[in-house]
Amino acid sequence: MTLELTGGTPFSALATKSWTRRYAGGAVTFGCRERTYERAPRVWGGRGLGLPEDELPAFAGQLKRVMKHEAYWLARAECPDRRAGDATRWSPGRYDDEDGFVYFAGPCTHGDPWPGYRPARSFTIALPQVRGLRIRLAAYLAAG
Repeated sequence: MTLELTGGTPFSALATKSWTRRYAGGAVTFGCRERTYERAPRVWGGRGLGLPEDELPAFAGQLKRVMKHEAYWLARAECPDRRAGDATRWSPGRYDDEDGFVYFAGPCTHGDPWPGYRPARSFTIALPQVRGLRIRLAAYLAAG
């Protein structure tokens, strides 16, 4: 039996398999259950997000999909802060050669009350904030 994928590049098909997205309450929760503990995204609740550098293109594809979803546009329209999607809400990507992760300081949560970056199987970003992260991530990839 063969599986035929249409409507995108083979790379985007891989990105779909490795990430999940769930929309609720004006936010998107990204899941990545298949990752090992060492390769799981690192989240510092309310302060930032770290992703393995080699997974940034796949995650950029996920952000692109979020911005095409109706929930994103509804949340943007309802958001009283018109600057919520600005890139300035997120720091430029900072590569850490010790662990191979790229860190973006910004409004990302995962429910863990402890300070510091912790591996997380899922994390949440308010939908209006997605645009700013996508800009920062694209700038990082373009500079690489």
